[in-house]
Parts: sequence; C-alpha cells; structure tokens
Amino acid sequence: MTDDDVDLAPPELTREDLLVLDDPRFTEDTTALVTGAASGIGQATAVALAANGLTVVGADIDTEGMAETTALVDEVGAEGTFEAVETDLTNDEDVGAVVEAAAEYGQLRYVANIAGMQHIDSIAEFPMEKYDMLQDIMVRAPFLTAQKAIPHIEATDDGVGAIGSMSSVHGHFATERKAAYITAKHALNGLTRSIAAEGAGTLRGFSVSVGYVLTPLMVNQIEDTAEQRGISKQEVIENVMLGQARTKEMMTPAEVANLFTFGFSRHGKHLNGGDMLWDGGYTTTYQ
Repeated sequence: MTDDDVDLAPPELTREDLLVLDDPRFTEDTTALVTGAASGIGQATAVALAANGLTVVGADIDTEGMAETTALVDEVGAEGTFEAVETDLTNDEDVGAVVEAAAEYGQLRYVANIAGMQHIDSIAEFPMEKYDMLQDIMVRAPFLTAQKAIPHIEATDDGVGAIGSMSSVHGHFATERKAAYITAKHALNGLTRSIAAEGAGTLRGFSVSVGYVLTPLMVNQIEDTAEQRGISKQEVIENVMLGQARTKEMMTPAEVANLFTFGFSRHGKHLNGGDMLWDGGYTTTYQ
C-alpha cells in the first residue's frame, strides 16, 4: 500500500456507533460539560452524551466545529440537546464562564476534560511556548474546570456526579519526542486520583486511556511523524503507532466516547480514581 492509498479520514459518526444506557440521571435536567467539543473525541463524546438524553454544554474555541457538533446531534436523533459556548481554555475567565453556563442549563453533574493538543520534538529542542500552551490546555484548564464545577456537583440534590479526563497510553509510559504531552497525561492521572480522594464517594474522578484514535489531531501527528522520521505515513501507522499493539486498528472517536458514557453512568459507580485502559494490548504486552 502506498501513501496515496492511506485513508486518514476520521470515520463518520452514526447512531449505531453510540452506547445508549438507561440511567435515571441521564435526562435533559442534567448537564454535562465537554471540553474540546468541536472535533475528534470531544465532539463524539458530546454527541454520545446528548444521545443519552443529557443537556450537553460544549466548550471550544472553534465555533465552526461546534456548529458541526450541533448538526451531528440532530443527525443521530439525540434525545438530549447540545449548547455551544465559545471558550478559550487558556483564559481563566472563559473557563469560569462556561462552567457557570453549564450550571444554568440544569444540574451540572458531569465534566469531560477532553481538549488536547500535540507537538512532537525532542526535549532538547522543544519550544517552551508550545510546552506552556500544551500544559495550559491539558493540565491547568482541567484543574480549573474541576475547581469551578465541584461546588455545583456537590450542590445537586444527591451530590452524585463525575469528572472524567482524557488520558492516554502515554499516561502510563513514555515514547520519544512527546515529552510535554506525556507530562500532561501523567498530571491528569494525578488530578483524577485527587478528585476521587476529595469526592466523598459520590463525586467520582476517572480517566480514559486509549492508544491511537483516528482523529484530526492524529492525522496531523501521523503526517508530522512521517516527515520527521523520513518514512511513509503507512509505515508510521503500522510500525510506529500500532507496532506494539495486539489489536491492529485504530480506535474511532465514538468508541472512546462510549467509555465516557459508561464512566458517567450508574454502571460506573465503582470507577473512582481509576483509569479505563483500552489500548489493544499496547501497554500490557510486548514482543
């Protein structure tokens, strides 16, 4: 297969892709805040939660992408709704405002910290402005979002809720040229445990760790890695990304979104401080 044959387009999301559960708290009176809701895993998670009957507030700076999310919610016939709030996650006032907006739509119970970015470079050559931006979006913003959301979750009629964060196999181990991303994912795992420690059993924290997911962010990473290493995009996929995995295909955004749905639901009540590791054997096997 040549690079011309490589299909890097993320798959279309349909109703059949989504896990829909019966949960007494999955109603339009309950809100879920999803960051990074304009594309990829964040978009799929927003659609999945709306399909489960929730009122979903999406936080993203990309307003055109969130318009696409709104259209997808309609296309899948979601029982819930999606409300887009333009948000710069590097701006503390914006973060506080989107949390307040989510609380105004109903009882804020769920937060999905999904927004992320990537930059590939060695530690010695890593541009610090990229490092700072990555940490702001993937560590500071989730911490501040949790700080602002926790009082609203605790103020619900029973104090039940959950804050889920998008971690990664890189929250478990390291590979080269992704030091800032790896640092951030390890930090998110620590935040998850801290939320669980302070949540009194009703407010839960959990993280989701997966391997490689076919998202727009991943498409860019494949292309960047191919250029840096001087190999084809197909070689990046087969040898660099999936070489160690036992399941030889990338996950879809919908498959990751379903993990957040399960984690927020009543079926996930014992998932507290833990990480949902669905990586196709990437971190647990070796050749």
